[in-house]
Amino acid sequence: MSYMDTALTAGKKARGLSNPNPPVGAVLVKNEQVLSEGFTGRPGSPHAEVMAITAAGDGAKQAALYVTLEPCCHFGRTPPCTEAIIESGISKVYIAIQDPDNRVSGKGIDRLQEAGIEVVLGLGKKIAEVDLEAHIKLSKTGSPFITAKFAVSLDGKIATSSGDAKWITSEESRARAHFLRFESDAIMVGVNTVMADDPRLTVRLNDKKIERQPLRVVIDSSGRIPEKSALFLEKGTTLVASAQDFKLPDHLQNVTTKAFPSKEGRVDLTSVFKYLGDIPVSSVLVEGGSELLGSLFDEGLVDKVVAFISPSIIGGRLSLSAVGGRGANVMSEKYSLVDVSREFIGPDVLISGYCEKGD
Repeated sequence: MSYMDTALTAGKKARGLSNPNPPVGAVLVKNEQVLSEGFTGRPGSPHAEVMAITAAGDGAKQAALYVTLEPCCHFGRTPPCTEAIIESGISKVYIAIQDPDNRVSGKGIDRLQEAGIEVVLGLGKKIAEVDLEAHIKLSKTGSPFITAKFAVSLDGKIATSSGDAKWITSEESRARAHFLRFESDAIMVGVNTVMADDPRLTVRLNDKKIERQPLRVVIDSSGRIPEKSALFLEKGTTLVASAQDFKLPDHLQNVTTKAFPSKEGRVDLTSVFKYLGDIPVSSVLVEGGSELLGSLFDEGLVDKVVAFISPSIIGGRLSLSAVGGRGANVMSEKYSLVDVSREFIGPDVLISGYCEKGD
């Protein structure tokens, strides 16, 4: 394993913790020995570089720093990482990718070079771009990275004709789905899913204390969400996005209802994602239902698909499929997945990949 691989592994520890900062990892190396590691934690805590420098102490002098993203050079909740690097006496910095954030975007590299520090850019670039894909999209577009997640039978159904959906996939797959929630800044569902399944939309991991629950987002065009929905009783915050003004009772804590522009009588999803990006929310895990996922695909808003497939057959003309909406009219309009990965989880198969439209 290379030193940058070690930094990339450290960065994975920041997932689900670092928002609104990107999940960055860093490692300090001297005389071919790893001195320390760091990762960006909760808002206001030290960034990855500073965490590693602090742990190394005076050993950081003349050491090499490996970091997965260009160090910041601006004041936010914490001082600039570039200044901590310069003051520590680090002599060389390996950076996987340049930060697309306009506040940085090459300025951090320039600052380090001005201080006489050698900078090497591009080591571990391909993996870092995947690990930081949500930060990259948000920085470039102002909108979060959208992952469509669903669990289906082998014949593509998400529920029986009576609406029963518990459970299609195995306990192992459901545990993995909770880890996907943990890594996301927000979880989104449509109001039909809330009314049919009454989900809690929380992260529940048996071996991990959950310090932060993702933002729960419900797309509810006409204000139909039941006041006694289970998600209103959970820790964390909920946004109900509607196409009209409506209010929920005052006793419901940490709940925001917001009217968005409408599109054919439904919430304009693009405007919702722009609003989330402004918060900022960098990643959204969309868990259904069929109509919401169909709308997202129809509008070309999905970046990635994560599908859990159970070796079972539900059948039935009236049984819901995972993706509704208009869909493709001809095969040339279908979506294909690229950079596809496959994994067995218990009896199920997990298929994930990035959306690409057309043949």
